[in-house]
Amino acid sequence: MTTTSSGTSVPVGPPPPFDPEVAAALAAMGGFPPITPDLIPVLRQGLPGQEPPSDADLARGGAFSVAERSVPGAAGDPDVRLLVCRPTGTTTPVGAVYWIHGGGMVLGDHRSGVLEALDWAQELQLVVVSVEYRLAPETPHPGPVEDCYAGLVWTAEHAAELGVDPARLVVAGASAGGGLSAGVALMARDRGGPALAGQLLIYPMLDDRNDSPSAVQMGDTGTWGRTANDTGWTALLGEARGGPDVSPYAAPARAEDLSGLPPAFVDVASAENFREEDVAYATRLWQAGGRAELHVWPGGFHGFDTFAPETVIAKEARAARLRWLRRLLAD
Repeated sequence: MTTTSSGTSVPVGPPPPFDPEVAAALAAMGGFPPITPDLIPVLRQGLPGQEPPSDADLARGGAFSVAERSVPGAAGDPDVRLLVCRPTGTTTPVGAVYWIHGGGMVLGDHRSGVLEALDWAQELQLVVVSVEYRLAPETPHPGPVEDCYAGLVWTAEHAAELGVDPARLVVAGASAGGGLSAGVALMARDRGGPALAGQLLIYPMLDDRNDSPSAVQMGDTGTWGRTANDTGWTALLGEARGGPDVSPYAAPARAEDLSGLPPAFVDVASAENFREEDVAYATRLWQAGGRAELHVWPGGFHGFDTFAPETVIAKEARAARLRWLRRLLAD
């Protein structure tokens, strides 16, 4: 049994099994140690095979122009760096993906994970704008989400310059980036900011309490385990983590009102810590009268599509995201 933050006791069995292909890929990687604060500097040096893409990689043989921009941050904050990839040869405004990278709030930059967003962009003729936000623990909340919001506001205000149709602007991100995307969508609603066409939340990191049945069930199994999650949330929130006064812009699962938000795509794996919080978020979006599409990929671990991209469920997950974007932007 586990007792959740709501005080409800839930029976929890052993972790659900990994998909056989996914399990083989995880075994080939040799597993992941629990991520503790002392490992953050080591992980920031990068993992073999996970080097950031170069400008040439991003340009894709001339399909995109690539530029770096420095734009104003929130009042009193430093400027925010944006990576802007625009399809070449377009003459009319196109849709855009505003990408927010993952990394547990403590790792990554604006080139992290952006290649999947470029896959969408190449298929659907979209602009990709990727934000580099300041990382915790050096910059705790609200710094990271304020950086992301400032970059989004600049993108919407400069839509004409970027060749973007402001009515077709989607915020997207994976893991911590998915949580920040949900936080930015809440900010845009509450502050009367950009009218987003959608929010694409890939196994988003939403709940600082880290006590859901799936968090307890999975423990440190897989990649991003319960210890790592505690490390990331504590870096962002310090002693406030898990307490009563955490902002929904930091941990969107804390939001009391999920009405009035843009259509959402939410996906998560069945064998990862975030399963319960992500399913609950999609459910609450429906309960609030919103539009949401939810996928729970059977037997996946956190980040399975990145670490095991050739597996069947990884290919299906990526295809489902593209299909949702195509339908959304065709409305």
